[in-house]
Amino acid sequence: MKNSLFIAVLVFSWLGVFAQKKLSPVSAGSKVHFNIKNFGIGTGGDIQGLKGSIIINPINPSASSADVTVDVKTIDTDNDRRDKHLQASDYFDVATYPQIRLVSTSIKEGAIPGNYIFNGKLTIKDVTDEISFPFTVLPQDNGYLMAGSFSFDRLKYHVGKESKTMGDNVDVTLKIIAQ
Repeated sequence: MKNSLFIAVLVFSWLGVFAQKKLSPVSAGSKVHFNIKNFGIGTGGDIQGLKGSIIINPINPSASSADVTVDVKTIDTDNDRRDKHLQASDYFDVATYPQIRLVSTSIKEGAIPGNYIFNGKLTIKDVTDEISFPFTVLPQDNGYLMAGSFSFDRLKYHVGKESKTMGDNVDVTLKIIAQ
C-alpha cells in the first residue's frame, strides 16, 4: 500500500513538473501571415522575428500564457517597394514601433480537446486593444505547434489612412512552433 501511494505521488509530481513548460517561439517553421484586400484582391505577406515566452499547461489550460512579439522590420510582401512603404511612418512606423506584441490575459479550453480560446491584448504602434480567437495546440518534438487566426481593423491601430481601394480588416494566420 505504501509503495502504491508513493508511486502515485511520484507520478502526479512528475506530471506537474512536465505539464507546464516555459517555451520560446522558434522562427524556423513558424509563420505569421497577413492578408488584406487591395483593389478587391487579397494581398498578403509574412512577418518574422518571433520572440517571447509561452507557457503551455495541457492539464490546466488556465495556467497557460503567452507574451510574444514579431519584428515589423521583417515584413515581406514579395515587393520591396511595398515593404518599405509599410515600414514608413504612415503605416507601421518601424523606426518608432519596431514590434507588434500579443499578450494573453487568459487561455481557456475549447469544446474539443486540443482547441483553446486565446484572450489577450494586441499592441500595434501606440494602440493596445482586446482580442480573442480560437487556436489549436499539437505536441511536437520537444514542444508544441500552435495555430490560429484572427482579424483586426487596421484603422483602429493607426495603420494607414481610410482608403477606397484598400480594405480595413487585416486577416492574420499564426503557425507558431514553441520549444
